[in-house]
Amino acid sequence: MHEAPSRAAPTSIDHRTAMKIFLLVSAMGTGGAERVAATLVNAWVARGDEVTLVPTYSGRGAMFYPVDERVRVIHLAELVVGNGRGPMRYIARVAALNKLIRDSRPDVLISFLPNVSIMTLLASRGTRVPVIACEHNNPSVDGRSRLWTLLCRVFYPRARIITVLTESIVESFRKMVPGARSIVVVPNPLPNEVFERRLTLEEGAGRKKVMSVGRLTAQKQFDVLIDAFADVAKERDDVDLWIWGEGSDRASLEAQIARLGMRERIFLPGTTDALWSELSNARAFAMSSRYEGMPMALMESLALGLPCVASDCPSGPRELTRDGRDGLLVPVGDRAALTAALRRLVNDDHLCREMGRQAADSMRERYGLQAILPVWDRLFASVGALAAART
Repeated sequence: MHEAPSRAAPTSIDHRTAMKIFLLVSAMGTGGAERVAATLVNAWVARGDEVTLVPTYSGRGAMFYPVDERVRVIHLAELVVGNGRGPMRYIARVAALNKLIRDSRPDVLISFLPNVSIMTLLASRGTRVPVIACEHNNPSVDGRSRLWTLLCRVFYPRARIITVLTESIVESFRKMVPGARSIVVVPNPLPNEVFERRLTLEEGAGRKKVMSVGRLTAQKQFDVLIDAFADVAKERDDVDLWIWGEGSDRASLEAQIARLGMRERIFLPGTTDALWSELSNARAFAMSSRYEGMPMALMESLALGLPCVASDCPSGPRELTRDGRDGLLVPVGDRAALTAALRRLVNDDHLCREMGRQAADSMRERYGLQAILPVWDRLFASVGALAAART
C-alpha cells in the first residue's frame, strides 16, 4: 500500500440525499489513474456520499493506494460466472457488471480509461444510469491502436460526458469521437495530504538526489534523462539520480547505466509505497516523457514544493507549470537542454527555493480538492445525479 492519508471527517451534504457513486477502474495498481481514483473515492465518501469502487479486471488483493474503509470495493472478476476465455469471458464480465448496476442502482457511473469505459457503456445499456467516461491520455500521441480508436468512436457517444485532463486534448477527442455528446476538461485532483508534506529546500553538505518516477518504458524516455544526468554527474560528484518504477525497459536502462560508468550514481530501485517520503529527500524532480495525460508524479512533486524540470510534451507539463517561474520546461528528447536545466537545479539554491514556493502555492489553488470537487459536482448536476451543484 501507498502512504496512508489521514481519515477525513464527513462534510455537510447540503440539503439532499447523498449520491450513490460507482467508480470503475481496471485495477488499483501503481499508476496515476489509480492514484486519482483513490483520491476521489476517499473525498466523496468523506463528505457522506455512498461510494463503490469497482476494479473490473483484477482479483481481490492489496491496493497500492489507500482507500477509505467506508468505500465499498467490489472486484468484478469475483462476480463472473464460469471459466470461459476470450470473447465469452468478456461477455460474462459485461453481464456481471450489468447485474451489479441493476441490483445497486447507482446515480452515476464513472469509468477510467478506454477498456473500462467501453465495458461500462455496454453493461449500462437499458439501466438509464448516466456514464461519465474519463480519459487520461491524449489520443493523438498515446499510440492507441486502430481497433481501440474505432471502438471509442463507436461507443463513446453513448457516454453522457467524456472528461479529458487538459484543454489541449479536447480537439483530439472531437476528431476521434465526432458524435460525442459533451467533452469537458476535468483536471486530476491532488489529495490534501500532499500539501501538508510541503518541503523546505535544505542547503549545505551531503549528497543531492535528482528523482524521477514512472514505468520503465519508451514513453518515459529515461534513456534521455540518464544521458543528460551523466553529463551533470561529471561536473558534480555529490549528485545522484534515482528513477522509481518498473517496466520492460529495465534491462536496457541498466545496460546504459553500466556503459556510462554510472552504477554508483544512477539507481533504479523499483517501486515504492512511500513516494512522498522519497521525494522529501530530493533536490529536484525530472520528467523526460514523450507524452503524458496529466502526469501525477510531476503534479505531486510541484505540490510538495520540489523544483522540477519536465519535457514540454503533449500534454500536461505546459498546463501545470509556468516556465522559469514554478518549473523548467525543455523540448522533448533534447538532451542538451535537459542537461542545462538539471545543471541549473543542482547549482542554483535561490532558483530552487523560489520555484518550489510558487509551484506549491499554484498547485494548491488550481488542483486541490477544494478546486476540483465542485467541477465534479457540476457534472453530476448536469447528468441528473445531483439536484443542484454545491456552491
